[in-house]
Amino acid sequence: MSENEEPLSSVAAQAAGEIWVMFPRLRRKLRSLENIEGLAGHEGEADLSPAQASVLARLDKIGAATASELAVVENVRPQSMAKVVISLEQAGFVERRQDPDDGRRQLVSLTRPGRERGQGVRRARQEWLARALQEHGTEEQLRAVITAMKLIDEVTEA
Repeated sequence: MSENEEPLSSVAAQAAGEIWVMFPRLRRKLRSLENIEGLAGHEGEADLSPAQASVLARLDKIGAATASELAVVENVRPQSMAKVVISLEQAGFVERRQDPDDGRRQLVSLTRPGRERGQGVRRARQEWLARALQEHGTEEQLRAVITAMKLIDEVTEA
């Protein structure tokens, strides 16, 4: 601790510990929701794996990326990401094209069906979370969550 830093309060330490445990659990839960109503594909269409859904959401957020870049941000081996990209390409959700800045690289980008599917997954997950929060929390607790999320956003932007 430097001279200018205040001592860490027990409340701040407890809040950090709770966040540290809760966020990964929430992320795993949301990624596991492939079989809830609204997330499954249309008749005859294969359901997305959590890895595939995550890649669609990531590409929707960041735009075109190489498979290597996707592997890094998704924290998986490049070989595993290559399999995910191939399966999404075969399903018509992504396409690969040569990088205009570096002809040796291929960029993976969403197709229209891929963008629509990824956005549908995200909407369904958000709806599930909203319903779960409503079911388990009071109005006061939900407002406290909103306030807490604003604080967490400030911390991540600092």
